[in-house]
Amino acid sequence: MKKLLLDIYYVWINELKLVFKDGAVVLLFFIVPLAYPVLYSFIYNNETVHNVKAIVVDDSNSALSREFRRKVDGSADVKIVGCATDMAEAKEALKRKEAYGIIYIPRDFSERINTQQQTQVSVYSDMSSLLFYKALLLSATEVSLDMGADIRVAETGGGSQEQDATTRQTVENQWVTMYNTQNGFASFLVPAILILIIQQTLILGIATIVGTHNDKKRFTVASHTAQGKNVGALKLTIGKAFCYASLYMIISVWVLRVVPYLFKFPQIGDPLTIAAFLMPFLLASTFFAMTISYFCSQREFGMLLFVFTSVLFIFISGISWPWTAIPAPIQSIAYIIPSTPGIHGFIKINTMGATLPDVWFEYIALWIQAGVYCITAVWMYRWWIQNYDPEYKGMMRN
Repeated sequence: MKKLLLDIYYVWINELKLVFKDGAVVLLFFIVPLAYPVLYSFIYNNETVHNVKAIVVDDSNSALSREFRRKVDGSADVKIVGCATDMAEAKEALKRKEAYGIIYIPRDFSERINTQQQTQVSVYSDMSSLLFYKALLLSATEVSLDMGADIRVAETGGGSQEQDATTRQTVENQWVTMYNTQNGFASFLVPAILILIIQQTLILGIATIVGTHNDKKRFTVASHTAQGKNVGALKLTIGKAFCYASLYMIISVWVLRVVPYLFKFPQIGDPLTIAAFLMPFLLASTFFAMTISYFCSQREFGMLLFVFTSVLFIFISGISWPWTAIPAPIQSIAYIIPSTPGIHGFIKINTMGATLPDVWFEYIALWIQAGVYCITAVWMYRWWIQNYDPEYKGMMRN
């Protein structure tokens, strides 16, 4: 046991030296996770936007369509800056940045309402910021619901004030925003992004290390090179993983505690609970990154892997799209990725104040992933040694 621990420690220290000798790896392991959360949080630091400029294409030109325009313009989040004769003119206004959204009212808008048929209003948004889309969509939706209630009251023939109020709102309700008091975009999405940043920068850094060994036609890390050391694939994998995970324990403090504090994102979770939850997440992410990094035959492939998977992983995580609306087969695929249970568990703890038993499913899932990806990483390393590193095949017998 003592020799096992000493060998793992040896690999750990030598891998640490290798990380700090490579400027690109230092950049990807330290500078990127330190700077990127700040940049992303700064972009959405306003949380909400008001008076988003919009232009209207009103093909109906009726009393009802003008009422719709007035109510949208009267909302806090949207400001109607003009009307266009057609969609082509409205699109040109968007290109010139005179407006950031288009509201299209169809020709049969008033006719369909007066004949008790359902109609629709189309909203188009400049996607340079998702906050524009949110402001336009919510304002148009609220006005539609408000006008629909007025129409229901008018159709009943009019009654007492109490009857009209009941018709407008059959069930009394009150909008209460839980865990996101500002109803802001950053408080909702950025905590999930921070978890993904940890996983993706691990992939980026480890893939760069592996790609570098490929470029130099040296398929072993610095841990192999000392004469007289007899370490196999299992010790190498565990030692390297402990090196990366220990570094990211420190980085996670900045990413998950300091950055949210600086930008005043919701943080009501117990730090010790978060730390306990992060242990399997960091191990699962590290072994996952090590497993897929062996497919990077060149140093630059790590960046391609990072770019290709980042958007995919955030969409299937159930944050940017409701988890209940994601088909079961895709949910199953999503839970193969450590970021999915990591995001779900971290948000429940940090933003909602959950305890470890409350996220037991995600916690166990991460430990299972850590075990499975540790095995796959060892297999991949064995395959490398057998196929590309005949000088060290003798290690496989130990």
